Amino acid sequence: MSLHRNSFSLPPADGGKDAWMVLVSCFFIEALTWGFPFAYGVFQDHYSRLPEFEGNNSLLPAIGTTTTGIMYFGAPIVYSVCRRGPRFRKISVIAGFVVIIASLIGASFATTPFQLLATQGILYGIGGAAHYFPAFLYLDEWFFARRGTAYGIVWAGGGAAGLALPLTMQWILSEYGFRTALRLWAVTSIILATPAMFFLKGRLPIHHASTGPQKVEIGFLKDPAFWIFLSGNVIQGLGYFLPTYYMPSFARAVGLKPIAGTIAVSLTNVSTMLGSVIAGWFVDRYHVTTGINICILGTLISIFLFWGFAIYAPMLYIFAILYGIFAGGFASTWAGVIAPLKHKCPNVETGMVVTLFAAGKGLGSVISGPLSGALVDADGWSGRGGFAWGSGYGLLILFTGCTAAAQIVGWFGKQAGFVK
Repeated sequence: MSLHRNSFSLPPADGGKDAWMVLVSCFFIEALTWGFPFAYGVFQDHYSRLPEFEGNNSLLPAIGTTTTGIMYFGAPIVYSVCRRGPRFRKISVIAGFVVIIASLIGASFATTPFQLLATQGILYGIGGAAHYFPAFLYLDEWFFARRGTAYGIVWAGGGAAGLALPLTMQWILSEYGFRTALRLWAVTSIILATPAMFFLKGRLPIHHASTGPQKVEIGFLKDPAFWIFLSGNVIQGLGYFLPTYYMPSFARAVGLKPIAGTIAVSLTNVSTMLGSVIAGWFVDRYHVTTGINICILGTLISIFLFWGFAIYAPMLYIFAILYGIFAGGFASTWAGVIAPLKHKCPNVETGMVVTLFAAGKGLGSVISGPLSGALVDADGWSGRGGFAWGSGYGLLILFTGCTAAAQIVGWFGKQAGFVK
């Protein structure tokens, strides 16, 4: 009888003050954790023009992709640890944040590209994973019917921060240098993240949630549908971050003002916010492959029809907006993969699947850093092709489009009967 009464004393899910406060907290944690890496293209362009960092065309791009790669790749590890011992959730959030601040301060003293890679790249990635991914456990407790929408809103936080950060950081970098920029962002993060961490709490009482280690359901790993979706996700991850990392440098290459590339990065990031919410809403109501296919079509149009011909600023801005909306919506479709997996594994957890997809995207991101640098260095179309194809980034544009198209494997899996 006591257990029955306690079950009805829980705060309401999918709504209510507590649920929305947790959602807002997760939104800010997303914005602060991911907004900074999403603005790395501005830092990369700045670093490439500093005497102490010149001559490292492959290493500098690897800093940004290493950051995001480690964060994504660490997702299932952090999730599994926090899932088995719920008391570790808040510890992980706070400890990860401390590491993030240490990485920013450490990077502000860097004098070589390798030191930047170790601090702004590797250390930030480790701290970011520990700080951010416990949020999925909180979301899974508070949202059920609106889970796709909730994930979409949270992922939109990175886009919201990405609107202002590139423009702000470019101004600070040009006026005061990267050391001041990194230290100012560390202080800003402390001010904004502290209340977000305070209001982050679980729906279940801690004494109930921590009665013992909880088994993580992994039966879905036997379902071919999971591997079909994951394979497309990994390949897409190879090219996903490249436009935002290279847009400032690309703008210079085609003769645009430096601010044009920064504006394009901001437009991509804020459009990602819109795309995340729309895609999350869509997969709550329709089959996930339909949502993925719409994202693929829009992404390919943005890349081949607009980026490939973006020698004028308006064309670059249109590409940035469309790419942000459609490519940015891919991550919100991860929650929609749960419905096909539930046919064979009814107890599958959204958080576990999402973190594994994040790891797959992280693997692609880590590989894409040195690979993209090699593509730019080896571009045989430079000075030969028309429009943006001859800018020195033609191979990069083609590569980004081809990797985005790989997500079509989900639809083929559905036609073959592997995806329900």
